Amino acid sequence: MWRRGANLEGDTANFIETEQLLELEGFRSSLLQIRGSIPLLWEQIVDLSYKPRVRIINHEQTSNVVERHFHDLLQRYGEIVAVDLTDKHGDEGELSAAYAAEMQKLRDVRYVSFDFHRYNGNANFDNLNVLYDQISEDFEKQGYFLVDMEGNILEEQKGVIRNNCIDCLDRTNVTQSFLAEKSLNIQLQRIGVLTSSEGISMFPEEYGKFRTLWAEQGDEISLEYAGTNALKGDLVRYGKQTVAGLIKDGMSAISRYYLNNFHDGVRQDAMDLISGHYTVNRNSPSPFRLNGFESLSYLPAASALIVGGLTLTSFTLQNVGRSAQQFMSSVIWAGVTAGVMAVVKANGRQFCSRPRLCGLL
Repeated sequence: MWRRGANLEGDTANFIETEQLLELEGFRSSLLQIRGSIPLLWEQIVDLSYKPRVRIINHEQTSNVVERHFHDLLQRYGEIVAVDLTDKHGDEGELSAAYAAEMQKLRDVRYVSFDFHRYNGNANFDNLNVLYDQISEDFEKQGYFLVDMEGNILEEQKGVIRNNCIDCLDRTNVTQSFLAEKSLNIQLQRIGVLTSSEGISMFPEEYGKFRTLWAEQGDEISLEYAGTNALKGDLVRYGKQTVAGLIKDGMSAISRYYLNNFHDGVRQDAMDLISGHYTVNRNSPSPFRLNGFESLSYLPAASALIVGGLTLTSFTLQNVGRSAQQFMSSVIWAGVTAGVMAVVKANGRQFCSRPRLCGLL
């Protein structure tokens, strides 16, 4: 929804634990991974644009926020490797650079920057091996949890990989499923089901089930946070992008745009109210009271004006050669349409559904 980054206590948006469980021949094993928004103070306010600008909030507590966040993770999980999957250019690049600068101040956490879109621009799942080569030693040292049929603990997980992209959904899920497969192969080899040269990908039926589980898990998280299935799901299900998957991703992207701009503000208010983040005070003015411009910034009316203006402009242009009056009508309607579009664009945030109960921090 609307939350991005961290609050002043170091808690991050969309922080999720994912535990992969295996039970086979009396053995039980698990791998735990975590994801969470970049733990800086930043925001990405919707404004009718397809990809809203990222704004980093300069605050004297920023370093303390990052330190609090990772101190909590170290206490809970042990060794942490922070994998940053964001782009290294544009707004994402600026945010990634700020994150990297703060991570240099932490001695106990390893930070790894991996431009997911650069290495997987051709939708090739196997290109994640470039990332794995960078973290494999730490990842395998962190290990996994394993119990035998008598209940004896044979292995314990000593740390976790913390993944993030911008919203911690699509790129993050593809990466986590890739690491989960690596760990599952190690676990199955440890149990003795696979030899050292075998992997689950050599067994189509079981491999298909594994990929489906991870794809559906990604969809469930994405539905909770963004209202649609995860993008890049084909990379998880099939290891490559398909035409049907591209069409599905396109439809999901359109749905996300609509929900993010016109529904998520109300959903965020509901979440803040139910979770107790906002407390109702009868003596305070209503947070839903509109100011002068907000009462006029009604998107359906603006949309109707734009569509109507374009229609009338097109109609009058067809008859523009008949008289000077028709020409003036075309100019007037084109000007009205352009003016309304300019007002909507300049005040995009006012036309969006935005949370009113709590500030972003």
